[in-house]
Amino acid sequence: MTRRSKIGWSLLVLLALLLLAVHLLLPYIIKDIMNRKMADMGDYRGHVEDVDIVLWRGAYRLNQLNIVKIDGEQQVPFVRLPRTDIKMRLRPFWEHGAIVAEVDLYSPQLNFVDGDSEEQKQSGQGVDWRDKLQGLIPVRLDRVAIIDGEVAFRNFHSEPPVNLYVNQLQLTAHNLTNADQRDGGRDADLEGEGLLLAHAPLRFSSRFDPLGDWENADFRLRLTDVELTRLNDFATAYGRFDFNAGTGDLVLEAEIRDGQVQGYIKPLLRGVDIFDMQQDLRNPDKSVIRGLWEAVVGGGQQLLQNQRADQFATRVDLSGTVKSPDVSPWQAFFNILRNAFVEAFTSRFEPIHKAADE
Repeated sequence: MTRRSKIGWSLLVLLALLLLAVHLLLPYIIKDIMNRKMADMGDYRGHVEDVDIVLWRGAYRLNQLNIVKIDGEQQVPFVRLPRTDIKMRLRPFWEHGAIVAEVDLYSPQLNFVDGDSEEQKQSGQGVDWRDKLQGLIPVRLDRVAIIDGEVAFRNFHSEPPVNLYVNQLQLTAHNLTNADQRDGGRDADLEGEGLLLAHAPLRFSSRFDPLGDWENADFRLRLTDVELTRLNDFATAYGRFDFNAGTGDLVLEAEIRDGQVQGYIKPLLRGVDIFDMQQDLRNPDKSVIRGLWEAVVGGGQQLLQNQRADQFATRVDLSGTVKSPDVSPWQAFFNILRNAFVEAFTSRFEPIHKAADE
């Protein structure tokens, strides 16, 4: 073997050892960088347990990434990501020099928590999450998918405790940070479905500007066939009544233009039974005041429901700004009266401007 050949082979071996060292050390370096960045996130902090990297595929995996509130009494993390796969797309890099990634989140959990004090609450406020995401994944996100996710609203200190959740969540978002510009803006789209309390189908979709502050967006949601008795913990804790029977649907549609919100929320309840003499007044586990309150709620529902269709519905218009949306209680009341004496609503999408056209 010539001296030149020996030098060539030595360089190849050295390069191979260097690549092996990078392959072995890079996960620890990335893990350390991420944990240092997530340690300073305002009111929250994050930690990732493990990072795996496959250099030749341009892919890496984050294992057990949790984000928790720093000063609080929460029993669950705000975000739990058991497994996150991030894959770089090579074609945009070779063609345009752009680093574009696709992200798959497996069994993620998002927990909102309510309580009597700020220490007991957990809403995600106090952090610019978009800025933190761009810092953790400094690439353009073309697609983000959630596989078997869960979003929960909980209250550990109410009586009874509340755990209202959407599970089996399947969601896909396209064109997030590299969306095509259309009419001076950028349009990203989101489609998803899941189950409320593991039984009621939920579907939703949205179109929005991923680089804006939600000043222009569209959102639609449809929830069907909710068994109302499954909401009793929530209804008891926040409304001081419970359901004996009934099913319900909920339709929501909203659009945001230049920061102004316009849309509607429309609940539809069928076969509702709230007040029961045996259960509510003669039950030793319930106070007399609680039983009387349920009688008032149940009596009002019976008075205002459409007796012919045996359903109780209304349409409540949404208006305001993205920072302070509001619902008119007077319009809700008059819509209930119209439903009681004129017609029953059905759970279908309506034109947003219906109220203005009537």
